[in-house]
Amino acid sequence: MSDRSGQTDTSVPILTVKNVNKIYQTSKGEFVAVADANLDVYEHEFICLLGPSGCGKSTILNMVAGLAEPSSGEIIFDGIPINGPSPDRGMVFQAYAAFPWMTVRQNIEFGPKMRGLPTKEREKIVEKQIQLVGLTGFEHLYPKELSGGMNKRVDLARAYANDPKLLCMDEPFGALDAQTRQKMQLELMRIWSVEEKTVIFVTHDMEEAVLLADRIVVMQRNPNSIRMIIDIDFPRPRGLEIKLERAFQELRLTLWEALEQ
Repeated sequence: MSDRSGQTDTSVPILTVKNVNKIYQTSKGEFVAVADANLDVYEHEFICLLGPSGCGKSTILNMVAGLAEPSSGEIIFDGIPINGPSPDRGMVFQAYAAFPWMTVRQNIEFGPKMRGLPTKEREKIVEKQIQLVGLTGFEHLYPKELSGGMNKRVDLARAYANDPKLLCMDEPFGALDAQTRQKMQLELMRIWSVEEKTVIFVTHDMEEAVLLADRIVVMQRNPNSIRMIIDIDFPRPRGLEIKLERAFQELRLTLWEALEQ
């Protein structure tokens, strides 16, 4: 695994998914949502889970976040088995998560306030996050007064305000229009380069995965399992112009063929 400075990190994984299966009981019998998943994730990595709808990528993410339990196997984070949600593992969903009755500032402050942090410390955190995600001047507005992209910035700021070691992102830009989505991809890469959080990002968009990831975990259906893991060696920082490069398009074709098979 390579970090953004090009140095190799062979340390112990911050996250290990080991022989994990998730099975649901339905009226028609057992449904295997995830079959025999194995994955190591290292600190500061940006991992994309890529695959078609219904392949189990969001199920894996929910188990990592502690929102669901494996039927068998184990998931170890920072040396400890996961047995529920934790502030160390933040979550950003596709749907907007900001409380509509709170301003931008109040939404970002909510997590630190629930953790019992002193007022001055909360204020420092809020100011840092507002500047980081580019919401200066919008602090006192409510979610309904913001655009889709700005609301997603609020979601990112809320997640980062809790200072998680791992950020789980479930198709966070899926509801945005194409232009706003591209802007938010660039913003996420900028924020990630500053904050250096470990990120697991679920998407079904091949170009998004290649643009963002250090490694892409390609998933398949029937069985819902990990098909392959592909290293992305494009240097950082990355811009949208990278999509015009031949290597980018060749990698996109490789992913397309893998998903079609």
